[in-house]
This record gives sequence, C-alpha cells and structure tokens, in this order.
Amino acid sequence: MKQKILIVDDQFGIRILLNEVLQKEGYDTFQAANGVQALEIVKEHSPDLVLLDMKIPGMDGIEILKRMKVIDEDIRVIIMTAYGELDMIQQAMDLGALTHFAKPFDIDDIRVAVKKYAQVAQ
Repeated sequence: MKQKILIVDDQFGIRILLNEVLQKEGYDTFQAANGVQALEIVKEHSPDLVLLDMKIPGMDGIEILKRMKVIDEDIRVIIMTAYGELDMIQQAMDLGALTHFAKPFDIDDIRVAVKKYAQVAQ
C-alpha cells in the first residue's frame, strides 16, 4: 500500500509543486489549503506524514499541529516556514514536529526528508 502524505499550505503553487514531486516518488498525496481541510483529511485518511506550513491564515500551523495531535498523537509532521520564526519552530518541535524547512526550500531536501520520515512510519 502506498504511503499517504498530506500537504498543508495556503499557497497553491507550493501545494502543486510538492504534490507533483511526491506523486512521482510514489506516494498518495492529499492537499489542504487551511486547517479545517487538513483536520478533515487527518480524520478520514490517517496520513503517514504531514508537510505543514506554519503561516496559514485563520488557524496557524501551531494550532493545526495541536489539533492533529488530538486526533492522532503519533502523527508525523514536518513543518515549513517562510520566516525566521525561531519561537514558532521551537514550539512546533516541542509539540512533536520531526524537523523543519525554511522557505524557499530545496525540493531535493524535502524529498529526502519525506523518504526518511515516511519509511519510519511503516
């Protein structure tokens, strides 16, 4: 069975890029533009790994991460942020995020990290 990756980012272009790259790598992918969509997908599909942007209008990445952990305390999350928000990164890591990437990120770095962390989830 293919591993499931959830991409949560309010920027359409980033979602499309990550979606395309990860599908080529053989993953089943889901996309969410906001926290409400992300939480629905977590409830319905139990993704193996989540790529979560921290700066999302409405419900920010920290709040989304907290709510995901309520649904599935073992959910595996890699965070992405466009800002040098060290306090937010630290807060996310304290909540159990696996690692983080600063935007703009190198797509190969993301591929390697997804492969590493998605495999552990099997």
